[in-house]
Amino acid sequence: MAEYKLEVTTGNIKHAGTTDNIYVILFGSEGQSERTKLDNSGIDFKAGKTRTYTVKPASSLGKLLFIKVEKDPLFIFPENEWYCSTILVTAPEGDMIVFPCYRWISRGELVELRGGKGLIQINLLLFVQIRTGSIYKKNDVSQKLQHCHHNLLLFFKPICLHCFAHICFSGSELKFKGLAGSLKKWKDIDDMKNIFWSKKTTLSEYVSEHWKEDDFFGSQFLNGTNPNVIKRCSKLPPNFPVTDEMVKPFLETGTTLEKEMEKGNIFLCDQKIMDGIPARMKDGNPLYATAGLCLFYMNPEQKLIPIAIQLHQQPSEQNPIFLPSDLETDWLLAKLFFRSSDQIEFQAVHHLLSVHYLAEVFAVAALRCFPTIHPLYKLLIPHFRHTLHINVVGRKTLLGPGGALSEGLTELMRRALSQMTYSSLCLPENIAARGLETIPNFYYRDDALKVWNNINSFVKSVVEYYYDSDSNVCKDSELQEWVNEIFTHGFLKNKLSGCPSCFNTVAEVIKFITMVIFRVSAQHAAVNDGQFDYNSWIPNGSLLLCKPPPVTKGLSNMQTLLEVFPNVGDTVKIVSTVWILSDKYTDVPLGTYPEEHFDEPAPKQMIKEFQAELSYLSEEIATRNSQLKIPYPYLNPAVIENSVTI
Repeated sequence: MAEYKLEVTTGNIKHAGTTDNIYVILFGSEGQSERTKLDNSGIDFKAGKTRTYTVKPASSLGKLLFIKVEKDPLFIFPENEWYCSTILVTAPEGDMIVFPCYRWISRGELVELRGGKGLIQINLLLFVQIRTGSIYKKNDVSQKLQHCHHNLLLFFKPICLHCFAHICFSGSELKFKGLAGSLKKWKDIDDMKNIFWSKKTTLSEYVSEHWKEDDFFGSQFLNGTNPNVIKRCSKLPPNFPVTDEMVKPFLETGTTLEKEMEKGNIFLCDQKIMDGIPARMKDGNPLYATAGLCLFYMNPEQKLIPIAIQLHQQPSEQNPIFLPSDLETDWLLAKLFFRSSDQIEFQAVHHLLSVHYLAEVFAVAALRCFPTIHPLYKLLIPHFRHTLHINVVGRKTLLGPGGALSEGLTELMRRALSQMTYSSLCLPENIAARGLETIPNFYYRDDALKVWNNINSFVKSVVEYYYDSDSNVCKDSELQEWVNEIFTHGFLKNKLSGCPSCFNTVAEVIKFITMVIFRVSAQHAAVNDGQFDYNSWIPNGSLLLCKPPPVTKGLSNMQTLLEVFPNVGDTVKIVSTVWILSDKYTDVPLGTYPEEHFDEPAPKQMIKEFQAELSYLSEEIATRNSQLKIPYPYLNPAVIENSVTI
């Protein structure tokens, strides 16, 4: 009789343990074991604990291939799901094989676990006779995704509870102050500084003091929450008739607009994607947004300043070009409306669509196409942690009845998706296409490119370890199915997007996976984590504006600004939301893999080297930030989440 030793580890998270009965069957190249109950004295499956069991088939099973795990009820006790981390099996011959699980298991489920080396399909000859298992059946993906949805609340519980605590705390404070739900208008801008007593950051305080300054306004288009829209301008759009005479006072003495464009010192932000978007409504009243153009100048002090703003696409007498020399409140209103539209585009396009929803496409395609033994599943799955769960919650909130994105902003996302390109998602190409390779003080670019290169180096080492030729890439049907599903369901088969529908070379795989990991980790950190810092001070730009933009100059005052701002209740709702979105809910920074999916020494060493490079970069960024008046901390690898978690 052969003896197999099983070391079964229950996850070290809340509610991971179970009192139900757990059974296993071992499958090998020479046969299978009997269905065996795992039962020792005492409580077997406690959170964070490892216990050892034995399975004794009549003879050796040969090369161990996979394990089936089943969970049955204990008497009439209610369901308590089990989160299994790993099962380490020591065979009679001395071989030790880790079978990663890292998932919840419910009663009546039969879960198959594959262990050992990562294997691509062309190397799976050993499994040809057993590919009827559900883990290899694409048609059975509905069961896997249904299970994922079934476990939504339990898997997401720590984050949900954290969010709930934030909401309760902030709601209690705001109700105590009489701010929550108030329909009153603000009587003084400075009153907004007292929304929260405790929740403030150094940068949010800085914003509240410097929001009127032009160089601070300009810096946000490089290092704020939306560094994705500004580009170098070599020729003015025909619908933006800025003249030398208009901007001469704001340029260096003796130069012209034409000369500064030739030098590469003029930049443009064009919100034409917003043109004609249906107005959002609130309480039966329209909320106002513009589709403006803003011209920026990089002055000799290396400060990016706005020098002209037009709030609608078509020039007319009712659509003047606002200048820094205009009445102070006219210029503040122009910047307020432009920043407001920038935030709307940022949230709908660059945050929700281009990060959250793309991450969901990547994740679902991976779950559908890759078996757990596939090395790219092992590489990618840690970067999809919590993504489906937060998106399910967010979709109901944002796109459901009365949701913030239930009206015109869905049209904005449709437009953005039709225009989205693969190259725009690949950071080096994006920066080059916008002509931003040399613009100074662009910390997002500097840090993001370094993170991109670190990820690319890590991905290259892993992919090349498993794919030693382009031929192997072409033969891996599961890899080809994965990218084709992304092309089909993420880019809607739009060939103009440039998104690949198949892979022909190892280099193509490396680039694509680098893009995926960067987008779901670093890019999400860049657009999400600074929201409270920059967007909690409503005069700096609000998602809600209650009065139409000015059509003439010289008629505004500070009271005009106060009328444009959302009321007290809506203001504090916005501030509370960006507080929740900007906080941290998990502690799994980029490059941290607490769930060990790889079994071979080589990829484990690659992970260590990746972590070391990220650590060096973290120190470099921290040193740089210590010398800046306005630090840029969001792409420090120490604070980048490994996946989209909020």
